[in-house]
Amino acid sequence: MYIVIDMRDTKHLGKHANKLAEQAKEKALFRTQRKAVEAGAHGTLDYTIKEGVNKNKIADEKILKSKK
Repeated sequence: MYIVIDMRDTKHLGKHANKLAEQAKEKALFRTQRKAVEAGAHGTLDYTIKEGVNKNKIADEKILKSKK
């Protein structure tokens, strides 16, 4: 039994293979070009109390529970 593959099929298979290779290359480049995020920048980690008895302390659960 023989499978007949005409020119149109090989063209589509070739285009599809090239497209998959290009997508894999883009993903690899995207992963290597990513920049690390600075932890704690712009209030992303914890808040620091600015005034009062607990000035310059990080607002954690212990301090916040005593305020309630």
